[in-house]
Amino acid sequence: MKFVTFLDNQQEKVGLVWQDTVYDLTKINSNLPTTLIDILTDDDFSLLICQQLTKEISRDEHKYAIVANPHILAPIPHPTSFRDAYAFRQHVETSRLNRGLDMIPEFDQFPVFYFSNHQAIQGPGKVVAMEKHFDRMDFELEVAIVIKKEGINIKAENADEYIGGFMILNDLSARALQMDEMKLNLGPAKGKDFASMFGPYLVTPDEIESYKVAPKDGHIGNCYDLAMTCAVNDVEVSQGNFKDMHWTFAEIIERISYGVKLYPGDIIGSGTVGTGCFLELNGTGKRQNPNYKEQWLQPNDHIEMSVTGLGKLVNSVHLYNQ
Repeated sequence: MKFVTFLDNQQEKVGLVWQDTVYDLTKINSNLPTTLIDILTDDDFSLLICQQLTKEISRDEHKYAIVANPHILAPIPHPTSFRDAYAFRQHVETSRLNRGLDMIPEFDQFPVFYFSNHQAIQGPGKVVAMEKHFDRMDFELEVAIVIKKEGINIKAENADEYIGGFMILNDLSARALQMDEMKLNLGPAKGKDFASMFGPYLVTPDEIESYKVAPKDGHIGNCYDLAMTCAVNDVEVSQGNFKDMHWTFAEIIERISYGVKLYPGDIIGSGTVGTGCFLELNGTGKRQNPNYKEQWLQPNDHIEMSVTGLGKLVNSVHLYNQ
């Protein structure tokens, strides 16, 4: 199934998506929970009802609930937390090579992550940022998951059961700020905390079951063959694939939940896919050609991210004017 959260008369509502058409769940069944987190958590009742409603909608029922020109928000606009991992080996290895560094051996020992700002979540559409954010502003092409049930010390072999759905993530980054603060060895902060865009849909695991492939040797957990692309101002700049994650989400969940409880509504990002940001692309270009001209996001730029089965996330970035 595909879900959205949309705004209707300043009220956040959950929509069920069928063939790019949004249906207002509150108009079809008023007994369903009013937030997507609560629907995902109640998989023994609410998700089963939504599955039945999807079948009915596919038979042209419930047309009265169609939402015309919906104002789409992030699928989970108020997550309980947001962690972002570092799971694509190509991105890590290439980024280090571009800085003249060997591949760090700890990458193969455990999945790493950092906490980002779960209060700066945005969906499709216009994103406003400050002047300093536009000093080497960057997109980052990722996939994110949403946790649907509480758990602690979750083993990787059971961890996929905790995933409520998948979303496209654009982890917007202010590289000048980030590079300065990373010199202090405490991790990213102001370079990351101003905007993270998700959507347009939350897609449940059954929706992408047919894309499942084996994980990399020595790893466990679900893995999916989903093409990932990003275009800036209608020019494709990035191509990757979700199946190239070195660490699976199941393994990342095991690491995160060690001694720490996960809650419904927690979001976890995959980290950037190989070629999935200008920082990596610029570094490779300059390493291969000293005359390579760097590219960074500029005010009014248009960003389109597409992932097979997960839709297309479209944003534009704009300079804040007081």
